[in-house]
Amino acid sequence: MTLGAVSLGQAQAQTTTTEEASTTSASSTDIDYDSWNIVAERAEDVLIADRASSLALEQLRSQIADWRSQFLKAQSTNSDRIAILESQISALGAVPEEGATESEEIASRRQVLNAQLETLLVPVRRAEEAYTQADGLVSQIDKFVRERQTDALLDLGASPLIPGNWTDPVKALVGVFVSAAKEVQQAWNTPAQRAEFRSALLRVIVLLLIGLVLILRGRPWSVAIANRILDRMAQKTQAIALSMLVSVGQMVLPVIGIFALREAAYATSLFGLSGGAILAALMPMGISFFAARWLGGQVFPKLDGVPTPMDLDLSARLRGRVFANTLGIILAVWGLLYSLVSARQIEEDAQFILAFPLLVLIGFCLFNIGRLMVRSGRHHPDEMSPEVKLRDRVMDIMGRAAMLFGVVGPLLGAIGYSRAAELFTISPALSLGLFAFVSIIQRLISQIYALIFGRREDGDDGLIPVLISFGILLLSLPVLALIWQARVSDLTEMWSKFLTGFQMGDTQVSPADFLLFVVVFVIGYAVTRLVQGALRSSILPKTNIDKGGQTAIISGTGYLGIFLAAVIAISSAGLDLSNLAIVAGALSVGIGFGLQTIVQNFVSGIILLIERPITEGDWIEVGGIHGTVRRISVRATRIETFDRSDVILPNADLVSGTVTNYTHGNMAGRIIVPVGVAYGTDTRRVAKILQEIAEENPLVILRPPPAVIMTGFGADSLDFEIRAILRDVNFSITAKSEMFHAIADRFTKEGIEIPFAQRDLWLRNPEALRQGAEPTQLDAPAQDVPVQEADPKEEQIT
Repeated sequence: MTLGAVSLGQAQAQTTTTEEASTTSASSTDIDYDSWNIVAERAEDVLIADRASSLALEQLRSQIADWRSQFLKAQSTNSDRIAILESQISALGAVPEEGATESEEIASRRQVLNAQLETLLVPVRRAEEAYTQADGLVSQIDKFVRERQTDALLDLGASPLIPGNWTDPVKALVGVFVSAAKEVQQAWNTPAQRAEFRSALLRVIVLLLIGLVLILRGRPWSVAIANRILDRMAQKTQAIALSMLVSVGQMVLPVIGIFALREAAYATSLFGLSGGAILAALMPMGISFFAARWLGGQVFPKLDGVPTPMDLDLSARLRGRVFANTLGIILAVWGLLYSLVSARQIEEDAQFILAFPLLVLIGFCLFNIGRLMVRSGRHHPDEMSPEVKLRDRVMDIMGRAAMLFGVVGPLLGAIGYSRAAELFTISPALSLGLFAFVSIIQRLISQIYALIFGRREDGDDGLIPVLISFGILLLSLPVLALIWQARVSDLTEMWSKFLTGFQMGDTQVSPADFLLFVVVFVIGYAVTRLVQGALRSSILPKTNIDKGGQTAIISGTGYLGIFLAAVIAISSAGLDLSNLAIVAGALSVGIGFGLQTIVQNFVSGIILLIERPITEGDWIEVGGIHGTVRRISVRATRIETFDRSDVILPNADLVSGTVTNYTHGNMAGRIIVPVGVAYGTDTRRVAKILQEIAEENPLVILRPPPAVIMTGFGADSLDFEIRAILRDVNFSITAKSEMFHAIADRFTKEGIEIPFAQRDLWLRNPEALRQGAEPTQLDAPAQDVPVQEADPKEEQIT
């Protein structure tokens, strides 16, 4: 094939590749940017005019957020093909510097690849630009809405303390109920609606009966069943868990009854607009009242011995239940007013005036519940666990905050700051309800866990219940934010930012990437442990490698496997390892200043595993410490002494210090057994007997044979030593003991005496010890009867 044919084939391939890139780019660009431009211009006009309502702004924001999601997805268009082209361009090498020459074919190929890359990057860059614009518009709308919320909180309205401000709101509220009654009367006077009512009469009666029964008897039934479970079940954990589950019926059954009553009212077809607004408020009212009553019963139980978040006596619990029930009633009435405002039956300003007595009662209940919380937080003595201290501290802080809100909220309402008054009364009351609910759910999970596993301590302190409780606490945070008037769009924006991830260098890291990193690393770690287990149990025991070498291989495999798992996980998550150079540089500075000891021990551990001057099972001596090496890790070595205590030695001490290894290479070792005999004994005979005793010991090696040496003339005896090499130095103490027993037996049989030192004492005035001496002489101080040690020349050895 000629060079011209090759060039022609390359040109055709380049043309085909360009066409494929153009097709891919065209097919992936399916976003209607013209429609987006219309939406963006309208949004900018709305923001400049600043006349749209908050509801209209929220709707516009939702629309722009949908466009933003499309632009974010479009940024990954042609990503695989772009990566391939960038790799191809990189393979051609760097662009020659000015004045340098480059092959015509390489230059032509580089130009074609760059053209294809630019074509593929067009939709990506356009999506990035549109995403930036949409994100900026969303931020502007959020800023506008937050400013309006702030202005509303600071808006000073009519004060409810002025009697004249109550006339119109009261007339409006009475007018709603009068209008609802007139609507019912008018509907009843209409023959068609009356006929419709008669046709649905049976359904209305059935729903009405069901609703009344559930409302009146649902809660007593649940209470009776729960009390019976507590009384009759012997297992306390099971009884508490089941009774808590059954107690939910105190809230659920009456709410179902209210739903049945509402459906019965709707089935009559007699209610109009005003009556429908009242009926729409029945469900929120019922949930508020019965939920508050159930929470009050769980937080302030009637019975002793039932777990409760607050430690209070029975009288304090009774007051707590009263305040909780009162809050439920007040919140139910407040929900009715809110429903009437939403249905445009009364004005918003009228609602603020009518709600002021409710806010005062809520503040009163908050203040008293806060006092109970503070009292519970101070109940325990100082000698308590850190967990109880933390719980009581949190309870004390929350109680004080509730007392503060209970005073500040009504004061703001009395001045005329109605929005701020609602924020500082309704929101704290709902927050206390949320915290109580979360606490009850956490306690229920602990009880259920203990019920399943049959152990009380696991239910309280088990890791799984703690993790589940922590997850429930995290899930409650968005609800808490909504209670404190956060917008749903704020939460969705946070969630969107979380899913988008964060930028690390040139790489976008998202939660999906992090999850992939964790999964790949866990898989790599598990494979590493499996390989280590196979080496430890199946492969290495069949080789001739000693135990220390096997341990070094297994440890090295573990460290290498973990390192490879981390590298593969990082690469799989799409992280650029070159970005870690900055981190490595900063880390090296930290190592130089504060981590040098750790690094020194780490390197020493690697040296110990490679050189193996000591191995697991060796008997070593370091700094006067004798013991057996049990484990060598990369930071420290664990030595077990002969009294079964563990000594953790840094590896640097073993590498740089003096270490005596009694069993390195082999288990043989020498022992020295000292022996003394009386003066006058035949020394040759003694040496022969000691030689026989040493050779008869089964632990003594005969080649080289043991030696008996006379070491000198002692003060009390003729001194000898048995020097022998044992097969296993670990039994040196046992061997010495056996030799001493044998020496004692043989010397007794042979009549050889083992001497012991004796001294003659001279008394200067022995007459003081004679019988019949004067008491003053007998009671004389010790210095009056001096004792003088005999001269060494006069010592006698017997």
